[in-house]
Amino acid sequence: MRLGTGIGWRPEIADAVAGMPGIDWVEVVAENVCPGHLPEPLLRLLERGVTVIPHGVSLGLGGADRPDEARLRALAERAEALGAPLVTEHIAFVRAGGPLTASPPLEAGHLLPVPRTRDALDVLCENVRIAQEALPVPLALENIAALFSWPHEELSEGEFLAELAERTGVRLLIDVANLHTNHVNRGEDPAEALDRLPLEALAYVHVAGGFERDGVWHDSHAHPVPPEVLDILTDLASRVAPPGVLLERDENFPEPAELHTELAAIGEAVRKGCGTPRAMAGTTAPAPPDASAEARQRVAVAQTAVLSALVARTPLPEGFDRGRMGVQARSLAAKRADVVAKVAPELPVILGAGYREAFLGYARTRPMRGGYRQDALEFAAQLLKTGHPADARARRRLREWWLDRAGPAPRPPGPAARLARRVRPGRR
Repeated sequence: MRLGTGIGWRPEIADAVAGMPGIDWVEVVAENVCPGHLPEPLLRLLERGVTVIPHGVSLGLGGADRPDEARLRALAERAEALGAPLVTEHIAFVRAGGPLTASPPLEAGHLLPVPRTRDALDVLCENVRIAQEALPVPLALENIAALFSWPHEELSEGEFLAELAERTGVRLLIDVANLHTNHVNRGEDPAEALDRLPLEALAYVHVAGGFERDGVWHDSHAHPVPPEVLDILTDLASRVAPPGVLLERDENFPEPAELHTELAAIGEAVRKGCGTPRAMAGTTAPAPPDASAEARQRVAVAQTAVLSALVARTPLPEGFDRGRMGVQARSLAAKRADVVAKVAPELPVILGAGYREAFLGYARTRPMRGGYRQDALEFAAQLLKTGHPADARARRRLREWWLDRAGPAPRPPGPAARLARRVRPGRR
């Protein structure tokens, strides 16, 4: 399947994408669209024949639990509503705890790396096969960026991905920006990873920007694509002609001309690579049976211990880099604050400049156990319980906002409802 040149579709750049020449396809975050209420600009792209691919972020196929049936149905519904030729997700875990460990469930709110062990690979392969059976179109999985490494890993990234593809037939979404991130943060050679990958399974490629701070590369999707990432793209293109290449940008959206310039640089990197073909190493792996119950439990215990250390300040398991885990914990809390501000935009309005500090203080002692909307409600409840905010008017507005959403039945429209209408997404 030939996709061509694509860009990540976001409401903030919908108009720019609609008028941008040379865009063959777009990718949408699956959880951000509703099959029965697709955004009008996205519908217009579909009417023009532009391919739209849903990109999931919440399945957690690398987690110890089997994939959630409701999440799989939701992803399948989006694929059908968009007429997508495939769907994509990540090789990551996003939650832990629960029945397998007899502990409270925990949510990371972001993608975390799975340990590259035989146990984790067995669990992932079985979860992928379950997902493949539930989805109406092929599945492709993306390698993620990571801030930390697991101790005592048994496989390199290239070996892990190659065996996953061999055992399941799943296609691969290779993010060259994530290969660069893992080079800086974990000392992994992108060329060695590409040497191991079965690039005949390549579905398409992601390209994105980031920044380096204190020796750590942050995959921000909010900065220009650096030359180092374009060099990895050129290397990949020298091995196989990518079926599609997509530019990701999630924040700090530049002017359309700058996006167009980045797309042109990406195209040039691909053309440069395709002009210097080279041989691939290739690997073949056996196809062991599905994960045992014992393997799932071992993975569950390990992932729960790590996630609990990151979000609930429990002791860090042995072998992890404390500095990097601290960076990851702060990153998760900041991501959580940003997303809560988007799903509940009234909260930053009510709390003003004190929102972020208040939320980060809350997050240090309160791990997320449900979705972001539930997190917003629990944050507001905790503030009110402790007599915050100090300003009586703001506290009253926060209480009204919480009552409008946490009560057993909708309340009559009041000041908080009017506030919500004024600041809801699209009118900020």
